[in-house]
Amino acid sequence: MTAPRRRVYLALAVVLAASSAFAAGSTVPGLSDEDARDVARSVAYLDGLTTVKWRFTQTDTRGGRLSGSLILQRPGKARFDYDPPSGLVVASDGHKVSVVDRRLKTISSYPLGMTPLGLFLGRNIRLDRGVRVASVDHEGGDLTVVAVEAQHRDRGSIALNFNSSPFGLTGWTLTDGRGVKVRVRLTDFSRIGPQDAKVFELADPAPRPEAGAIR
Repeated sequence: MTAPRRRVYLALAVVLAASSAFAAGSTVPGLSDEDARDVARSVAYLDGLTTVKWRFTQTDTRGGRLSGSLILQRPGKARFDYDPPSGLVVASDGHKVSVVDRRLKTISSYPLGMTPLGLFLGRNIRLDRGVRVASVDHEGGDLTVVAVEAQHRDRGSIALNFNSSPFGLTGWTLTDGRGVKVRVRLTDFSRIGPQDAKVFELADPAPRPEAGAIR
């Protein structure tokens, strides 16, 4: 995967990995009972998502701005479609995660269990992947949960944002070890019916040679 596509993939998938940190909140020294309850509420919300859809806007510290739509169908499936002129699509079919660049006509695939998506898309959110809640912040009635890798805090942090009324995920910010931030904001949340499995299966966009063609 090229560096730009890898950054795009991580910016989207990181929220799913961060969810695994939440239930550990009650065991983190210094976390108040109120904060632990907020962390538990966040877990319950994420674990209760079945088939849902958002619009997203992604920005970074270099001034880049992209938008698109996200469909989540737990367990196992998700699809991120970037709006034109970007040709990127990221999808999990329940077994593997594929990244397609329609402009470059390339596809890359990875086992779901080896990606951050695997933590969130399971039937139950995994809570034992070596991440911890660093802080729980309240501002204007909204909630932000910041998570870091327990053994590699220098790699950066993940901040998940939740709206208080109605309670729901509104976005996240990824800060890497160099302080570079990628922000994703979610809007237009809706619960939708189950999607056909083909929605989450990405085909190779490269043209296939015709039968009998000389290579």
